[in-house]
Amino acid sequence: MALNHDTRDAQARDGRTVTVLGLESSCDDSAAAIVRRHGDGSVEILADAVIGQNSEHAPFGGVVPEIAARAHAERMDTLAAGVLAEAGLTLADMDAIAATSGPGLIGGVMAALMTAKGLALGADKPLIAVNHLEGHALSARLTHTVEFPYLLLLVSGGHTQLVRVDGVGEMTRMGSTIDDAAGEAFDKTAKVMGLGFPGGPAVEALARTSTDPERFALPRMLSRDRSCDFSFAGLKTAAKRAFDSLETPTQADKADLAAGVQREIARHLAERAGRAMDIFADSAGENAKGLTLVVAGGVAANGAVRDALELMAGSKGFTLIAPPLEYCTDNAAMIALAGAERFVLGRIDGLDAPARARWPLDETSAAANPASGAGRKGPKA
Repeated sequence: MALNHDTRDAQARDGRTVTVLGLESSCDDSAAAIVRRHGDGSVEILADAVIGQNSEHAPFGGVVPEIAARAHAERMDTLAAGVLAEAGLTLADMDAIAATSGPGLIGGVMAALMTAKGLALGADKPLIAVNHLEGHALSARLTHTVEFPYLLLLVSGGHTQLVRVDGVGEMTRMGSTIDDAAGEAFDKTAKVMGLGFPGGPAVEALARTSTDPERFALPRMLSRDRSCDFSFAGLKTAAKRAFDSLETPTQADKADLAAGVQREIARHLAERAGRAMDIFADSAGENAKGLTLVVAGGVAANGAVRDALELMAGSKGFTLIAPPLEYCTDNAAMIALAGAERFVLGRIDGLDAPARARWPLDETSAAANPASGAGRKGPKA
């Protein structure tokens, strides 16, 4: 259970520099980082390390949870020690220990969270249990001055959603995928064409060689729907059918299909984000100045997606801000920052903080109207 803290203590913390060790292991990247947040909100990344698992999962065409969990468990202690050494600091110099507490593959989530609990207990430091999605939501603040409120497009292998971010822990869902995430559409297209794992970068690289990106007739998703929701299942199916219709697919065939799929994903993301920008700007009224769209998550590293969002944001009077590529994909710097932001607000967790397979950013909307359905693990968004 979360601990209660006096508001005056939180205000005192908000005016000083805090240093936080962050740990991340929600999917297939093991990561540790140390972030220093100054009293004025500026941020220094003192050390940052990520160990990927692509080679372990490539033979299976996707992430195998048991393999991922084992690799995380073997690496977390070493990663934490490594970033402390790189920064020239010890656990005694930390103000708090932060770790992803969900959502994600539960075996992986437990690796970072249990390591953080042990370090927090041993060093007598506060524990901050971080929502991995909130880490992405705040990741642009690692390298940019981004004031609240702003509009967030969170787009990754497991999540695609538009969220109004009014502050730390204050997020309202505006739209979400009703079936698959954008990153899944990239990965499944790559798998169908035998491009290997991870699929997103492979599709993007191949698409650059296309001479006819409009060659294949692919569907415009939710073309008659006026909400801010997304859908990618139909595009996945259409891409598979298009590929299967080719008797002996050539590299040029694959390149044209990759470019077509990427184009439709980018267009769909930009169109729905444009609709959310209109709603966001209308709600701001006379204060509609400095409007910001933040794009975060692994798919935010895709150049075509960024270009489409840049054009749409400009047409709506918004500034597009995206973290550097290394902070779009899973990393621990964003977890450390989210931990620091929570620490200065007095939001500290007990050592009984649970690992969670699902943890919506907007839990109220998810409970009342699950965007991706609700099962034994609870609503996804």
